[in-house]
Amino acid sequence: MKRSIAETILGLVVIIAAGLFLTYSIKTADVGAADGYTVTADFSNIGGLMIGDEVQISGVKVGSITNIELLPEIYLARVHINLRDQYKVPTDTAALVSSEGLLGGLYMSLEPGADEDTLEDGDAIQYTQAPQNLEQLLGQFIFSMQDDKEK
Repeated sequence: MKRSIAETILGLVVIIAAGLFLTYSIKTADVGAADGYTVTADFSNIGGLMIGDEVQISGVKVGSITNIELLPEIYLARVHINLRDQYKVPTDTAALVSSEGLLGGLYMSLEPGADEDTLEDGDAIQYTQAPQNLEQLLGQFIFSMQDDKEK
């Protein structure tokens, strides 16, 4: 009898702790209705970019990735980006898939241009750059070193 009461109390403590962690994560994760405006960008390769990843300008979060789809007729990945209303970016902005570090995750980096016109809801970013493939770069480096030794 005493054991079942102790187990019940311990179970309640675990459930309450899980509820507190869930509440904290929802508040800090910026989950909720997307405010702002949505633009798109087409990439030949998005690497491991995922829905929910950050969109940054100069290292400051200005939005997030809301959807990723494959365009079957041209085989490009279309990334839907939600930007906060207070950040108006020029129409000649470039979108790059960047890495947080050698082993870090990916994020989208926007490099604003100099155009006076700004992107509006539903517009597309014209200038994009896919992420660098580390394995390809290492392979090219190794083969170039072998070619130099043969000469």
